[in-house]
Amino acid sequence: MTETEFENGRPVCLNIQNTIAEIQFNRPSTLNAIDLATARALLAALEAIQGAPDIRAVVLRGRGRGFMAGGDLSYFHRAPNAALAARRVLKPMHEAVQMLAELPCPVIASVHGPVAGGGMSLAMGADLCIAAAATTFNLAYARIGNSLDCSASWTLPRLVGLRKAMEIALLSDTIGANEAHRLGLVNFLAPDETLDEQTRALAVRVAHLPPLAAAAIKRQLNASFHRSLQEQLDDELDSFVRNAGTADFKEGVAAFLLKRAPKFAGR
Repeated sequence: MTETEFENGRPVCLNIQNTIAEIQFNRPSTLNAIDLATARALLAALEAIQGAPDIRAVVLRGRGRGFMAGGDLSYFHRAPNAALAARRVLKPMHEAVQMLAELPCPVIASVHGPVAGGGMSLAMGADLCIAAAATTFNLAYARIGNSLDCSASWTLPRLVGLRKAMEIALLSDTIGANEAHRLGLVNFLAPDETLDEQTRALAVRVAHLPPLAAAAIKRQLNASFHRSLQEQLDDELDSFVRNAGTADFKEGVAAFLLKRAPKFAGR
């Protein structure tokens, strides 16, 4: 992204380079807090890449000293009707969260600094998460007298288990990057100064995965929590057989046997 794109006042910036789409929250003065304009801009960015066959990885990140502080409390404080304001913000945000989950390509959250409230919810909703060493996490909803949103009640117990999820959500203690990694909230840790470089390397690695297989794996794992073993076995059979007829499978097998790197075309 160019500096001009940052200066144009858009709360969310979309940048596509080759097969990688980067969505950057762009309200650094508020720690990228979510207001109505941000929610709508995030949804618009996702609608712009939805169905794009060339996108093989999506990266979420925040500009400035932190990934995201959560909802913009000043927006709710100014609103004549806080309940109505909340509904107006959460409707596009939840549409965006659902869209992120349904994207066939993996979504990577690259986080640094404070990751709180809705920011932590978005990070947990990504398929992979890489965090700078100085990152701090706090779900924070209980601190302001409200319950969870942006899929936190769905993702948190799946990542850490129900008992630990209760602790994190109810007590709202701050969690450091090392502890987040230990709990499974984060996949990878990076020194603060190399987060961008390591995020890019991870995104490139993901973008080189076989896209049809990656989409099937993402869908199967997400569905596994509400399916029976037999349903999963049936899906695995159907998906494996379907992918066995693709050019990517043929290329993967040939590359393995010839001891060379595969080049997957997504067909």
